[in-house]
Amino acid sequence: MKESIERIFKELAELKAASQAEAEQARVRFLGKKGEITALMEQFRSVAPELKREYGQKLNELKKAAQQRIDELKNSAAEAVVAAAPKEDLSMPGDAIPQGSRHPVSIVRQEIVDIFRKFGYDVAEGPEIEDDYHVFEALNFPPNHPAREMQDTFFVSTGHPNPLLLRTHTSSVQVRTMESQDLPIRVICPGRVFRNEAISARAHCIFHQVEGLYIDKDVTFADLKQAILLFAREMFGPDTQIRMRPSYFPFTEPSAEVDVSCNICKGKGCNICKGTGWLEIMGCGMVDPNVLKASGIDPSKYSGFAFGMGVERIAMLKWQVNDLRHYFENDMRFLGEFATATEV
Repeated sequence: MKESIERIFKELAELKAASQAEAEQARVRFLGKKGEITALMEQFRSVAPELKREYGQKLNELKKAAQQRIDELKNSAAEAVVAAAPKEDLSMPGDAIPQGSRHPVSIVRQEIVDIFRKFGYDVAEGPEIEDDYHVFEALNFPPNHPAREMQDTFFVSTGHPNPLLLRTHTSSVQVRTMESQDLPIRVICPGRVFRNEAISARAHCIFHQVEGLYIDKDVTFADLKQAILLFAREMFGPDTQIRMRPSYFPFTEPSAEVDVSCNICKGKGCNICKGTGWLEIMGCGMVDPNVLKASGIDPSKYSGFAFGMGVERIAMLKWQVNDLRHYFENDMRFLGEFATATEV
């Protein structure tokens, strides 16, 4: 056994392997189930007791040396393969990474914001979880107004005078702005709103709004009309016309719905405008004096106007999208169509 151990030590010192396969063959030869070192381990059982300590130490050293030498050969063979491989050309162009695109609602929202910023409006934002006061009471909604009912509003908490809810419009941001900012005020309030409505091609429980507020001395309805006309021509083209129809909103008086001339048929009538030549885009009006009072503004000195539009609605008109649900389904075929959309 002593001679065998010395012989294997010598062979390990001279052992070479040109490849991983040869290194594996050497492992099998020495350490495999029928390997030479394994066979010596079997013979060790019959060694005289007084010699077991001496030969046991030598066998352990031999096994450790064999494993170490084979590992060295495998590593050396792997490094040789890497060294022989063709070098990477770092000057070559990399693989193209598919680019995403902005969501159509984000594109239109930013376009609206940029238009009004050119007119001197600042951007104001507020919480999506609001209280009843800022969403309804401060905006002149009477206690029995339908918008306070469960079928219209997602309430987060109930049972107390000022419950929490998911805001139904971004007008609550206007209230917070009037409470906190000095006059004059000229802001737009973009954001996400929530209403408890059945989801269909024309309605959704989540949508986006951009509302505007301008308060100063001697603000008139003529100022409101001019601001909306300028916006419409920036958004839909320089030849766009608007018309204003009487309407009702609790927080404005007088109030109006705004239509723009159809940019598809140029007012002649088509399936997009349902043959009328006009497309509804927003509601607006002069801020009700009660709303000004609720926020600590003297209506005898100041007046103002407000307007609000649905971002999805503007996007539908801009790109003739016929189903509101497309905006929320994350269908890459639909979203990919806006990869080259032009932003202002």
